Amino acid sequence: MGVTGPPNPVMDRDEVDRALARLGAEHEAVETSLFALQDHAGRRLLEGARLTGATEERWAAADAAITLLWTYFDAYTAALRSAREIRARRRWSSREDLAELTELLRGESVTVPGAAPAPASITGPAKLSDRFTLAALVERMNDLYASSLDMVVAADAVWSALPARIDLLAAELNRTRALAHSVGVRPGEHPAGDDLERITRALTRLREDVVTDPLTYWRPAPGSSAPGGGRPDTTEYDREARALEDVRREIDAVLTVRQDAEVRLGRLRDVLSRADRTLAEARTARGEVLAKIASFEVPAVSGPPTALQEQLATAAEYRRSAQWHRLSPLLETLETRAEDELLRARESLTAVTQPLAVRAELRGRLDAYKAKVARLGFAEDPLLTERYDAARRMLWSAPCDLRAAEDAVMRYQRAAADVWGPRVPDQGGPADRTGES
Repeated sequence: MGVTGPPNPVMDRDEVDRALARLGAEHEAVETSLFALQDHAGRRLLEGARLTGATEERWAAADAAITLLWTYFDAYTAALRSAREIRARRRWSSREDLAELTELLRGESVTVPGAAPAPASITGPAKLSDRFTLAALVERMNDLYASSLDMVVAADAVWSALPARIDLLAAELNRTRALAHSVGVRPGEHPAGDDLERITRALTRLREDVVTDPLTYWRPAPGSSAPGGGRPDTTEYDREARALEDVRREIDAVLTVRQDAEVRLGRLRDVLSRADRTLAEARTARGEVLAKIASFEVPAVSGPPTALQEQLATAAEYRRSAQWHRLSPLLETLETRAEDELLRARESLTAVTQPLAVRAELRGRLDAYKAKVARLGFAEDPLLTERYDAARRMLWSAPCDLRAAEDAVMRYQRAAADVWGPRVPDQGGPADRTGES
């Protein structure tokens, strides 16, 4: 030490004792933190892992920082030990002891050989050594510790979260693939089989990337300065999990087809049989209409749905050969088309029998007016009798000229209306315009 003394005011004994106590507590805290970092599971994994990418680069820097931390800590320990030895020389420290302690405790008294590289913004040759005050050395150790711990915690968090989840998803993928094969869903034969192969490749690649470069899948928390502030990025994992769930639902649909195939095929046969019977009834009715009705267009009736019958036979063959993945979409198409075919057959029957319905309506209207005329006492009227007989002959003859018969009924209605009161509309039933009920 020089005779000029330390640049700082000389500390008294109480200040020295308080500084030594504080520095001792800091030493203990730093030592505890360093041992915790040394024993951290993430650090041990990083030390033995095959790393790539950003993780490899950051671990190289963090590993060097941890080594430097121990160098700093050893220098800090040595300086603190020297200060304690000087203070322990005598109960009442001399002026020279206090000056030496002041320089040791407050001055740049700690020399660290082979110190950390200068920051990137500083150029020039690397220093062979650095000098620190004990307070600056603690601050420097805290910075190195925080950056190293942040890297270790981030990597450990990703390794703790993602590989296990990927393995569970891969196990579910294997179960789904086995189930898919059991129902004939295979790559190149069904889109779901191709999806399973793609998901398998994606999960294999994802796990490899997570294991070798975990920091790629780490998202720091915005604005957080605490070591390890952030969360694992599960975006890719979540996307593949959703894709596998979609495939699983499709496989479940195919399984449902396997369980319900016979019932659904039976229902399809029933619907198509009803459509055939309805079309047969329509063809029979058309022949009857053509024989009984004249002057009225009767639509043609199509033949049975042979294409649907062929597809139904194909569906039955798929069931026999357990080609469930082909049967599933075919059944859905057939069910829709069979219902449409039954509806078309019913509409055809309705259209064919319409002339008979019109004739029946005209017969009912003619008889209703006759009853009305008789009730009002005009049953023997010659004109009404003549026009009634003419309309009845037309309606009950075969073939019936429907348009001429309708005109005859209209003439009878007008004659009846002229007899019992005011004119009634040409269309409609025999309303009593006289108010008689």
